[in-house]
Amino acid sequence: MMVPEEEIGISVYWTKEVPGIGGRLKTIPEDFVVEELSLFPPESPEGELSAAVVRHKNWEMNRLVRRLSTNLRISRNSISFAGTKDKRSVATQLMTFRVPLEALATVQIPDVEFLYMYRTNTPIRLGNLLGNRFRILIRQVSPEDKQARMSAVDESLRALGGFPNFFGIQRFGITRPVTHLIGRAMIRGDFEQAVMLYLAYETEYESPEFQKARKFISETRDFKTGLSMLPKEMIFERMLLRHLSRKPDDFAGALRMLPRNLVMMFVHAYQSYLFNRILSKRIEKGLPLDSAIEGDIVLPLDKHGLPDHRRYIRVTSDNIRMVNEQIRAGKGFVSGSLFGSNPVIAEGGMGEIEHEIIALEKLESEDFVIPDVIEASSRGMRRELLARISGFARSSTEIGELFTFELNKGCYATSLLREYMKAPLLSY
Repeated sequence: MMVPEEEIGISVYWTKEVPGIGGRLKTIPEDFVVEELSLFPPESPEGELSAAVVRHKNWEMNRLVRRLSTNLRISRNSISFAGTKDKRSVATQLMTFRVPLEALATVQIPDVEFLYMYRTNTPIRLGNLLGNRFRILIRQVSPEDKQARMSAVDESLRALGGFPNFFGIQRFGITRPVTHLIGRAMIRGDFEQAVMLYLAYETEYESPEFQKARKFISETRDFKTGLSMLPKEMIFERMLLRHLSRKPDDFAGALRMLPRNLVMMFVHAYQSYLFNRILSKRIEKGLPLDSAIEGDIVLPLDKHGLPDHRRYIRVTSDNIRMVNEQIRAGKGFVSGSLFGSNPVIAEGGMGEIEHEIIALEKLESEDFVIPDVIEASSRGMRRELLARISGFARSSTEIGELFTFELNKGCYATSLLREYMKAPLLSY
């Protein structure tokens, strides 16, 4: 069964009048190369931490951190990174480790390479980066008029000044888009449903072995036997089942066994789903992304020239002209709500959209305070509706269409490429 984009909150293309070129991403990891534009912590020769630029191929981030922590004999909390990269890719990013440099030099993990290392006293924090540089190959592109189609998309996005800043399918799970559903269950206090979704949500795109184990757990709730059936690579499912084998009714406790950033990701994915619905609705209503209307909330730039998600300007009849001048100059971004426990909601047309989506989901701000799994609580913030593109270039090769570009942190390459491809979700 093909998963429609509506399942992750996306119901529109900006370039809907242009047919897609189809194609497929990530046939091999080398087709999707991402290089983090890092904010390097200051060097300190006597520092307690080691910073390293790490290149890894085909590694999911939580699994990589777990493997590194095992090899280095340190806790997962002693390893920090700024952003999560696509699993099926070749990714380069900065990480910090609470170990001596000599320890890093001894690490040998398949498809993991340390390119540059130094000492520091400053750990990296999640989100502590500028953006990412991408080199992506789209294979299996067949339309004879593909160049005309791509040129039409080029022109449309150039006129817009970017592309709609949707959260991409990776946020939700490509073969098993369940992450936001788990988050929805958590904010409703239904931890049993959240855990069972993670354990037992079946999809035809997983291996028969995975499907058999999930089906057994769903039908029997025999967590101990289910644990024995699970393949070893299902690390996080096994964490949940180990806890439930001992305490079969403690579903909140089971969630707390997972890595903190994974637990946070569930609720963040649900917020992302809400944002995608809000952005889709704004486009469907014909409201602009590259200029503000009265009632909008605009994000100024921070010291790095990126949208400041914690500061905002409410647009009124008194300041709308000045605000739009700043937006045209690249110094401001119209925003949408990532709804949470401390929401900032727009007024006017955008406010109507945000209130509509929140009402349809029957949400209250206090839902995002989760006492039983407190690390999953989320205050929410504003996110820019438009993603700007730097250094864009594309070319045709014998094996596909090659795209290179840079995006600000938090923006998804697949959300740009979907405007060109207009392909099923599994193609990304």
